[in-house]
Amino acid sequence: MTENTIVAIAAFVGLFALMAVRVPIGIAMAIAGVAGYWYLSGRIPALSLLAQSPIRNVTDWDLGIIPMFILMGAFATAAGMSRELFRASNAWLGHRRGGLAMATITACAGFAAINGSSVATAATMTQVALPEMRKAGYEDGIATGTIAAGGTLGIMIPPSVIFALYGVLTETDISKLLIAGVIPGLLGAFMYLIAVQIVGYFRPELMPRGPRVAWGERVASLKDIWATVVLFFFVMGGMYMGLFTATEAAAMGASGAFIIGVLRGRMTAKIVMECLISSVRTSAAIFTIVIGAFIFGYLLVITQAAQNFSAFLLSLPLGPYGILTLILLMYILLGAVMDELAMILLTVPIVFEVVVTALGFDPIWFGVIIVMVVCLGMILPPIGMNVFVINSIAKDVPLQRIYLGVTPFILMDFVRLALLVIFPALSLFLPARM
Repeated sequence: MTENTIVAIAAFVGLFALMAVRVPIGIAMAIAGVAGYWYLSGRIPALSLLAQSPIRNVTDWDLGIIPMFILMGAFATAAGMSRELFRASNAWLGHRRGGLAMATITACAGFAAINGSSVATAATMTQVALPEMRKAGYEDGIATGTIAAGGTLGIMIPPSVIFALYGVLTETDISKLLIAGVIPGLLGAFMYLIAVQIVGYFRPELMPRGPRVAWGERVASLKDIWATVVLFFFVMGGMYMGLFTATEAAAMGASGAFIIGVLRGRMTAKIVMECLISSVRTSAAIFTIVIGAFIFGYLLVITQAAQNFSAFLLSLPLGPYGILTLILLMYILLGAVMDELAMILLTVPIVFEVVVTALGFDPIWFGVIIVMVVCLGMILPPIGMNVFVINSIAKDVPLQRIYLGVTPFILMDFVRLALLVIFPALSLFLPARM
């Protein structure tokens, strides 16, 4: 075993040790990366890396998509779009068995179309949908589990922060990546609706029927969601037709959400400031992880960890799809214990070398697969981020009950992952027509 390999292994051990003592993941990656770089290259190169890498990353044009999409979601929430989506969905679906749960999922899908964050989608819908489901007599586990699963649509249906990061890391067209998530995202929403129906069939007492709404009220409810529809087609249609790049689309989306809020009279100076502050906080947290990951990545480059790992996997007598399955199992295990952003930033530069460069799989298709596995990680025990976010809002619902409620949706996600692997056209149909 070479010195470089020993240093790379020691860096990973140190990283997980720092995470175990609750050092923020971005800081932990930076410490481990700088320490290893210092040992191999000396003090001056290590300090130079620490000085230059943060500025280089936060001023990257492509990464500008992240704060813009986050701001777009904040303005959309302030404009009341999330509640309108839920009310319209409930008007059409609420009278069915599990109707409120189905309405929550469709509202999550709609809100995901104007918000690039899974956590933000889950947190917003917890405040909007959970009180209504409790009022209707839903069991807390299935109610919170539905919201946790629906929230994962926030990173599959574009816009998506995870797709943007994957595109930056792999130099893949971000616009095509975002478009590629449309069909898998809609498929996920459809399969979640099936899961609700299955649970409702076997355990009807968990999800009572709501009152039937007159057709006139149903049609009237659609006029409230015009803003969401217009904003989504404005952003995604502009990218699809090549009118603007992904980063420009994010900025246009944030501006569009702001204008809609102003026209509705909801963008007071106080609310605008709150949106800006919350967006800066969220973006700062994400960029801290990004900076730490890039610093750690430089260590992986000089130790040739990616090349060594690639050579090891390719030496296994498993075949292309066998190696892909092994990598996906690794992601599922990591997703259950690790922050999804850190997981993407740490592993994608390594596994991309294997899956795309060596085995010849399509980079856009693989990006969708990666995001799908991240969706699973958001709700898998013991550290499903969406579950913890919902628990922080609904403190009286134990984590175990939320995990029990989300189980049917986890099973559906495994089915969806298998479908996306077997049928690449689900991911590549729309990007191929751009």
